[in-house]
Amino acid sequence: MFILILQLVWLIFDDMAGKGITFGILMKYIFYVSVIAVPKAVPIAILLSSIMALGQLSENYEFAAIKSAGVSLQRLMLPLFSIVLIFSFINLFFLNNAYPWAMMKQKNLYTNIKKKQPALALVEGTFNTDVPGFVLKFDKKYGKEKNLLKNVLIYQTKSNGNVSTITAQKGTIKTEEGSKYMSLFLEKGYYYEEHSHRGSKLDVRNKAPFSATHFDTYTVNIDISAFSAGDLESERYKSDREMLSLEQLGIYSDSLKVSWDDYLKNRAVGFSNRLALEKLVPNKDTIGKKIEYPILSNFELQQQTEVLSIAENNIINSISDFQNFTGDFKYRRKGLNLIDTEYHHRIAIAFSALLLFIIGAPLGSLIRKGGFGLPMVMAIIIYMVYHFLSSFAGNMAEESTINHFWGGWLSTLIFIPIGIYLVISATLDRGKLNLNFWIDRMISFFNRFSKNKEDQTPKQDSEILD
Repeated sequence: MFILILQLVWLIFDDMAGKGITFGILMKYIFYVSVIAVPKAVPIAILLSSIMALGQLSENYEFAAIKSAGVSLQRLMLPLFSIVLIFSFINLFFLNNAYPWAMMKQKNLYTNIKKKQPALALVEGTFNTDVPGFVLKFDKKYGKEKNLLKNVLIYQTKSNGNVSTITAQKGTIKTEEGSKYMSLFLEKGYYYEEHSHRGSKLDVRNKAPFSATHFDTYTVNIDISAFSAGDLESERYKSDREMLSLEQLGIYSDSLKVSWDDYLKNRAVGFSNRLALEKLVPNKDTIGKKIEYPILSNFELQQQTEVLSIAENNIINSISDFQNFTGDFKYRRKGLNLIDTEYHHRIAIAFSALLLFIIGAPLGSLIRKGGFGLPMVMAIIIYMVYHFLSSFAGNMAEESTINHFWGGWLSTLIFIPIGIYLVISATLDRGKLNLNFWIDRMISFFNRFSKNKEDQTPKQDSEILD
């Protein structure tokens, strides 16, 4: 667990060190990130330690001696199981209290740091709008200080309302300490500006002049004085789902469900009113009379034409409204799904240490290998599969493909039968898990395809003559 957090700290140092951020602020940010990483590092740490411990016992035949003394695997695992269970509840308490607090502090601090150092806020491959008056996009940010840009595109909105477009093959960001400007040095590009307001009529804009030029070097000075006015300790974000405790997530979910139900009800009433029968009737003479089916038989020929025309228009308008409503519908539903999935996912993460221990302990006794070699590889593979399934289920739940409960617990429910199977196999002493056998089978399987490919390769002329 310490190694994982240390790697994360190293990445943060590489990204932020030497960019004008004080050591104290950097240490504070690293502390918040480390707190966030602890709940996710605990499961893989327990998985690795359980494989290593039981694997060491089996490798030195100490586990066989324990069994010969009449101590079963379940009895051996019981004290360890109790300890891991305590760790799981501690992890749940951590996820419910320290994790939301650290997430709130980390996100707000990082946002404020980006305001102090706009170069950190620029993300490659996206349109960056954090700098007022500018929209910046570039394909790649590289260099030792990550201040070199490739394929730069800039939209600048000026005080008179005109918009200039600048493209360049390369760019360099430079910011002097204490200066209120960030300089962007561009190389080999084009500058284009229309000398008319975007709100003007089209014919006026077509008659207005424009500027277009090619440059070898061009400097854009961006005023960042507004960025330095903020406080690094200010907290703008407090209600993101990762910043809420389990109790707050439940309350927030209930309130969203009420507004969601009202939203659906209002939309349904709107569609129903638009398609109501009385809105299809062309005159008031037919209102209140007994309706016969088919409905068109209640009207004269001319009135039938009017009814069909009104119905067609209503259907077209309803379809158009429904298409416009789809985006808002998905956005609202997605927000609710994220809250519900986060609730279940956080509980599943807390008790995933218990699940991975049930998998790791019998697996270690079967592979009979201790140390950091094979156990490390097995632990990483198992945790990667678990994390992939968890992320996959969460994304499906987010898009309403599956229920939010399955989005949080699917990976756990898939791994539970695997853990039970491994415990039974280790208890019945079905022998050492021969990984070499399966590796050899896989190699021979792929070699079969390579041989078939060689057989299908056409022979050269020299081979034919021979």
